[in-house]
Amino acid sequence: MNLDDFSDLIERPDGGVRRDAEERRERFIVPPGALGRLDELGEWLSTAQQAAPVRTVEQPRVVLFAGDHGVAGLDVSGRAASTAHELVRATLDGSTPLAVLARRFSVPVRIVDAGLDCDPELLPEAVVRTRVRRGSGRIDVEDALTAEEAEAAVRLGIAVADEEADSGTDLVVLGDLSVGGTTAAATLIAALCGTDASVVTGRGGAGIDDLAWMRKCAAIRDALRRARPVLGDQLELLAAVGGADLAAMTGFLLQCAVRRLPVVLDGVVGAAAALVGQRAAFRAPDWWLAGQLSGEPAQAKALDRMALNPLLDHGVIVGEGCGALLALPFVQAAAALAAELPEREPEPESAEDGADDEKDDATDDATD
Repeated sequence: MNLDDFSDLIERPDGGVRRDAEERRERFIVPPGALGRLDELGEWLSTAQQAAPVRTVEQPRVVLFAGDHGVAGLDVSGRAASTAHELVRATLDGSTPLAVLARRFSVPVRIVDAGLDCDPELLPEAVVRTRVRRGSGRIDVEDALTAEEAEAAVRLGIAVADEEADSGTDLVVLGDLSVGGTTAAATLIAALCGTDASVVTGRGGAGIDDLAWMRKCAAIRDALRRARPVLGDQLELLAAVGGADLAAMTGFLLQCAVRRLPVVLDGVVGAAAALVGQRAAFRAPDWWLAGQLSGEPAQAKALDRMALNPLLDHGVIVGEGCGALLALPFVQAAAALAAELPEREPEPESAEDGADDEKDDATDDATD
């Protein structure tokens, strides 16, 4: 598998549809610009759907990729290593912020186990049946995945994207349930942006103290030494310093772009997968939307590199897809306004204009 092949499969949204959407917007009873970013969002959705007027968002879905990262064993996370399955269980039980919001917004949630480090019996078979491997390697000293596992994880993401597109999902809210995932994500972003570990190291959704931050920074620095030799091959990069969840999310994002299924990104893990995807197919970010700014410095750097402007900046750092899900009502509002706002009635022709037209006609006759 070569991720660069996606470059030939992904097309830009039709510029003609965007122009039609812009022209229609200019005819609304509300003046252009009065709705702020809602106007921009409506046009983005219209081009993503290849439809003017835009269709309202009726079947959104939250898709969460889950995995444990061996680097969490260095105490670089606010959660204990190999406990991502607890996040999965809490989400299934409806007791996480994401689960509460999804219930309130009536949005179904799908959890995909790409690399959890737990006994399969602890979770429903529908979740664990997709697992590529049990946990990912400690990226500061070893590869996260073998080459075969990295390819299997990407193919998993592709398959999930196809299933969502085929089932009628019209917008995906993408998130992750991971422990140690922000460390791997920051490493990928630092490698692809050519920056130092200290520039991209944040405190994660669970929050860490200064000593843990320094351990995290050191782990990213060591992982970067392993990442730089394989920067020319995105699949090798994911195998070296990514993880099963990150590789699956990359495949998912790329295939969503192929299938023209718009995606709302959440935090730094999704941003890292998106940045790897952009490196493989430069048109792919046209199909993605940044839901929020999470406060992670690596996420801000990745979004800037992809020219994605986050919708929200509310200080939500919990991760798990929460920030992106909070942006969903904003996106749905933009779609509804673009689809349902009435257009202005055309101005009637004045008597003076009619007289001028008759004069012009008479002049033309005299000339003939």
